[in-house]
Amino acid sequence: MNSKRNFSDRFDWTLAFIMMLFCIVSVLAIASAQTSGQYGINFVPKQLFWYFVGACIVAFMMYFEPDQYKKMAWYLYGAGIFVLLILMIAPGGVGQIAEPRNGAKSWFHLGFADIQPSEFMKTFFILALARTVSKHHEDYTIRSLKTDFILLGKIFLVLLVPLAFIMKQPDLGTALVFFAITAAIIIVAGISWKIILPVAAVVGAIGSALLWMALYMQDFLSKDLGFSPYQFARIYSWLDPYSYSTGDGYHLISSLNAIGSGEIFGKGFMHREVYVPENHTDFIFSVIGEEYGFIGASVVICLFFFLIFHLTKLTLQMKDPFCTYVCAGIIATITFHVFENIGMTTQVLPITGIPLPFISYGGSSMMGNALALGLVFSMKFHYRTYMFGNHDNNDDF
Repeated sequence: MNSKRNFSDRFDWTLAFIMMLFCIVSVLAIASAQTSGQYGINFVPKQLFWYFVGACIVAFMMYFEPDQYKKMAWYLYGAGIFVLLILMIAPGGVGQIAEPRNGAKSWFHLGFADIQPSEFMKTFFILALARTVSKHHEDYTIRSLKTDFILLGKIFLVLLVPLAFIMKQPDLGTALVFFAITAAIIIVAGISWKIILPVAAVVGAIGSALLWMALYMQDFLSKDLGFSPYQFARIYSWLDPYSYSTGDGYHLISSLNAIGSGEIFGKGFMHREVYVPENHTDFIFSVIGEEYGFIGASVVICLFFFLIFHLTKLTLQMKDPFCTYVCAGIIATITFHVFENIGMTTQVLPITGIPLPFISYGGSSMMGNALALGLVFSMKFHYRTYMFGNHDNNDDF
C-alpha cells in the first residue's frame, strides 16, 4: 500500500470541476424554466439542496474502497430489489404512498420528497453485474464459447429480476437504461462476437417487430403482452406529433418550437416565449435551446462529452476488472440518458420521461447519479493507493 499520497493527489479534481459546471448550468436553466408559472414553487434552492445531498453521498462513498463495494454488491442489489417489491405491493390509490404518476407506479410519495427507487437500482445493478462478470472470469481463466454462454446466462439472470419489477410499473424508459447498461458490460466483458452479433440481431429484430406491432397490432400488445395504451400514444405522437397536437404530441411540438426559435445564439436568459410543460425536469434541454440557441446547446453537449471522455479515460487506467466493469456501466447509463433525453426533445427518439443527468430537476435522479459518481470518485481515490500494492489486503471488510 502506498500511504504517502495525500488527499489532493488522490481526489479527482477534474470530475469535481465538471460537476460544478453542471450545477451552474442546471441552476440557470431551472431558474429560467420556472418563469412560466406552471408551479408556485422555487425549484432553484431545492436543486441546490439536492446537489448538496449528492456531494454528501459522494463524500460518504469515497470512504469505502472498491473491494468493499465488490463484497457489498449482492447485498445492495438485494436491498434494491426489496424496495422495488415494496413499491409494487404498496397502496397505489389516490393520495396513497405509491399513487401512480402518468400511468406508472414508479414513485414513493413521502410528503417531503418523491423518491424513485429505480434510480438507485441502476447503480446497484451495475455493481451486481460487475461482481458477476469479474467472479466468472476468476472461475473460468480459460475462455471459450461455452464459458461465454454461461456468462451471458448469468448476466441475463441478474437483469431479469429488476427488469420484471420495472416493466410491471410500467416504466419503459428506465427499462431501456437497464438494457443499455447490460449491453455495455457484455461488450467490455469480452464475450465473443460470435455470440454478441446473433444476440444483437435477435434483440434488434424483436425491437423492430414490437415497433411494427405498436403501429398495426395494438390489441395484441395490450391484451396479450401487457403494454399500456400510453406507450402506444408516445410512439404515434413521436412519428406524427402534429396529428396529436392537442394531446400526446403537445409536449414534443412545444419543445421543437422552443429549440427552433432559439436559432443560433438564443433569446437570452429569462427571455423565453414558448411554453413547454415540465420544462424544469424532462424538457430542460428545450429551455437551454431557446435561451442560448445552437451555441448554448452545443456547449452543454460538449460538457457531457468531456464528462464521458474523462470517465472513459479513468476506465482505461483501472487495473482491477471489477472497477472497469463498474465504470463501463456508469458510462453507459449517463450516455444513454443524454442521448435519449436530447433525442426525445428534438424528435430523434420517442418521449420516455428520462431526465437529463445533472441538469434536470429531481432528487431521485441527483441521488442516483451521485451514487454512480461516488463509485468513480472512490475508485480514483483508492486507485493510486493500490497501484503498487496487493489487492488481497482488503479482505478485512
